[in-house]
Amino acid sequence: MPDNTGPDNTGRDAGPAVREITAAVYVIPTDAPEADGTLTWDATTMVLVRARAGAEQGLGWTYAAAAAQSVIADMLAGAVVGRSALDVPGAAEAMARAVRNIGRPGVAATAISAVDIALWDLKARLLGCPLPRLLGQARDSVPVYGSGGFTSYNEQQTREQLTGWVAKDRIPRVKIKIGESWGAHPHRDLERVALAREVIGPDTELYVDANGGYTAGQAVRVAGQMEDYGVTWFEEPVSSQDLAGLAAVRRQVRPDVAAGEYSWSLADSARLIAAGAVDCLQLDVTRCGGITEFLRGSALAAAHNLQVSGHCAPNLHARVGVAVPNLRHVEYFHDHQRIEGMLFDGALDPSGGALTPDPGRPGLGLTLREADAERYRRGPGPA
Repeated sequence: MPDNTGPDNTGRDAGPAVREITAAVYVIPTDAPEADGTLTWDATTMVLVRARAGAEQGLGWTYAAAAAQSVIADMLAGAVVGRSALDVPGAAEAMARAVRNIGRPGVAATAISAVDIALWDLKARLLGCPLPRLLGQARDSVPVYGSGGFTSYNEQQTREQLTGWVAKDRIPRVKIKIGESWGAHPHRDLERVALAREVIGPDTELYVDANGGYTAGQAVRVAGQMEDYGVTWFEEPVSSQDLAGLAAVRRQVRPDVAAGEYSWSLADSARLIAAGAVDCLQLDVTRCGGITEFLRGSALAAAHNLQVSGHCAPNLHARVGVAVPNLRHVEYFHDHQRIEGMLFDGALDPSGGALTPDPGRPGLGLTLREADAERYRRGPGPA
């Protein structure tokens, strides 16, 4: 395999070629049973990618099905290996074309995202600079909101989690899950909203996430009943596939309506915006196509005078979020912050309600603790 090092036919330095893309699967049990409005789970799967060029390697990951590992090995690695490690957007385009016949939404999008993140980390490390500096910083840190409050939690669990964010970490905004059992228990939803407001006090922002569990009419009624508790963010009140329903809810409720965590490409974000479905566009760097597409989606939102919010994966979104002028905040999601703190050196502290990347660490500034991760590894494939 040629290394493509040195000037290309334009006379520019093409840089070292990507010589290897590998992926491994890790399954990490939750610390308690978890549920939202439409799903229950007791473990989280992380598919981690290594991209190698020269003497450096970059890391990227997605929280997705283990099947993403096969997509990376069978469909994406061949499209990337041999390309200049400095030309990440070109690799992103090649990956998008490679999955044409299997479809981009879902597993393929998560696989593309993990590889794209690893390639950006690799490029920054090859250039010897932190990723935020490579992307171009608009700020030093990103605001976060504490996210969890699962519908499976009892009152004590909810109190302890919310108190930890507000009193210990001094995070001034928190989110809980509602829409329990596809909207079958709205009275309990409202009781939990009331509990959250009691615990966090009057000065902390309160967000809710129904994960698409309500119908449009039900979401409007619940929003009206939540007005006394000062809820300012209503995430996925109905399914993100229901653009007309999201737009109808948005027109009738006081909290900002948010969606976009299931935008698998720039086109999905464009449809949400065109439908008038959101006050704030969510983007997930581990699903939308990685850092390349996160930046594009943020620019699209800015062109429509919208802010964006990073969905989950806080230690990834902190590094790209500082390069986004119209970023509102990043979700400090319980599962993912726990996993990232368990497995990576360089995970960031949310104290004071913000994450601040270390300007002295190259790339993402994260290093996998191999021994800690190995116990959770599943299936074949090189680490």
